[in-house]
Amino acid sequence: MAYINRDGVKIFYEVEGTGPTVLLSHGYSASARMWRGQVEALKGSYRVITWDMRGHAESDSPADQSLYSEDSTVGDMKAILETCGASKAVIGGLSLGGYMSLGFYAAHPEMVQALMLFDTGPGYRNPKAREGWNETAERRAKAFETRGLEAAGGSAEVRVSVHRSAEGLARAARGMLAQVDSRVMDVLEKVAVPTLVLVGSEDQPFLAATDYMASKIPGAQRVVIEGAGHASNIDQPAAFNEAVRAFLGGLKLS
Repeated sequence: MAYINRDGVKIFYEVEGTGPTVLLSHGYSASARMWRGQVEALKGSYRVITWDMRGHAESDSPADQSLYSEDSTVGDMKAILETCGASKAVIGGLSLGGYMSLGFYAAHPEMVQALMLFDTGPGYRNPKAREGWNETAERRAKAFETRGLEAAGGSAEVRVSVHRSAEGLARAARGMLAQVDSRVMDVLEKVAVPTLVLVGSEDQPFLAATDYMASKIPGAQRVVIEGAGHASNIDQPAAFNEAVRAFLGGLKLS
């Protein structure tokens, strides 16, 4: 196990393989464990970094709510890459991890060689739509506070994860899952790196978001994984890995 220390908050990460660097970020209430099938598929050709967001699994769950935010998450990603000696990487993630990958590009485009956005969306420009999303995030936070870790539910990416702190997950919902502006959505048309936008055919809540991102990001590749739900990498791993390998294989990576 490896950790970085971010002002007293320990953030867990793992590195496997050699070659160009690929950083994969998990979804809300999931963990680095959700990427095991992709690590096995990619580590022969790439250096794959996975990690646990603050409040999740092996990373710390600080008591201060202000330590959970989009900026702190993007900062954690940058610090992990710097610790691993990577000045550039392919940045990818699923759900919240995909949103944070776009957030990382918005903050540090010079460090991004390509983007991989799985079963995710770019947030909301409409304040009412954002308010509705944030109400859902608050309900998830309260569920963890009242029911503990059983509130994580049984989705595929969550089932493979082991968390230590329901309170940390509640704070992550309020500080990282909730959104405060449209800055991530606003970056889509400015993306200037190869981008894979992938979604499971049964992931109804994110089909429209996938189409929107694919239409706005210049030159984006859109892939639909048949028979997959929100955790497309777990539901249909062979098809998912094939799509990712094909995308990465078409890049000129250093």
